Amino acid sequence: MNRKDEHVSLAKAFHKPHHNDFDEVRIVHQSFTLNRFSDVSIRTELFQREFSSPFFINAMTGGSEWTKKINQQLAIVARETDLMMATGSVSTALKTPETKDSFSIVRKEFPDGFLLANIGAGSSLKSAQQAVNLFQADTLQIHLNTPQELVMPEGDRDFADWLFLLEEIVEHIEVPVIVKEVGFGMSRETINQILATGVKTIDIAGSGGTSFTQIENARRKKREFNYLDQFGQTTVESLLEANEISQEFNLIASGGIRNAFDIFKSLCFGAKMVGISATILNYLLTNGCQATIELIEQWKNELKTLYTMSGALKTSDLTSVPLILSGNPQNWCQARNIDIKKYSMRKPV
Repeated sequence: MNRKDEHVSLAKAFHKPHHNDFDEVRIVHQSFTLNRFSDVSIRTELFQREFSSPFFINAMTGGSEWTKKINQQLAIVARETDLMMATGSVSTALKTPETKDSFSIVRKEFPDGFLLANIGAGSSLKSAQQAVNLFQADTLQIHLNTPQELVMPEGDRDFADWLFLLEEIVEHIEVPVIVKEVGFGMSRETINQILATGVKTIDIAGSGGTSFTQIENARRKKREFNYLDQFGQTTVESLLEANEISQEFNLIASGGIRNAFDIFKSLCFGAKMVGISATILNYLLTNGCQATIELIEQWKNELKTLYTMSGALKTSDLTSVPLILSGNPQNWCQARNIDIKKYSMRKPV
């Protein structure tokens, strides 16, 4: 089986929405919201433009005939719901030109869409430019995935030049760059290293959803790395880490997003946009294109309801919503010297 097809099959097999750190985040209810549902907007701003929704279809797949069909359907969903969309890593297309159309199909289906090309952190400036040119991407995602590469039987083993290559791309590429994890989360130390390269937008992509160490380990004969199935920082832990950074940057949250409430909580932590992969992919493969469109429209309405319940009129108001952290997030704050009261004692809008 093609490796990309294998990834999708394993991701679907392992997809089981379960308790994660978002369940340890509670919203402090305010009885007087003093707003109107009709006045509430869930729009958000990123890359000096406005988006109609604060969530998007994050990087997933591409590189085979089956994944071409999946990308086509995802692009249709994105088009019909007006969502930003990222493809999976286009590295396959750069090495195997006959797979290019499994990625370029997204531009064909969504010609006016805001589309993101995805490439690995060990890529050269030339490869990065080719990735953008493949379907005239509006933004370049560069993914960090050291644990995945090391568990992957045929993965990379040399990461010495990653920061240098990243800095070179940021300096010379003409589109905005997003640096993202792939489900292992980020520490404040990592975020500071990324910001030092000139990157302005970071997707912390925490654990709690798809585990690429689990997927790659399933491809190994002995499956000896099963203890790494949930390796890394969770999305909530990574958001807490990101909020300790003094330098301003655009924060994107992803990893284990199951529903509109998880999106809402991510925005309350200061994310400007929230990426969703596995939940949308699994729903699409199980229920089809139209049902997925309807699910996303339902999420939009739920978000507007949650905004109204919290007293918010716009997305930026959500960083004033008081949050109570318990369990694992609370323990993380104690261990990493993060003041938990700056969340619980926020002054509501």
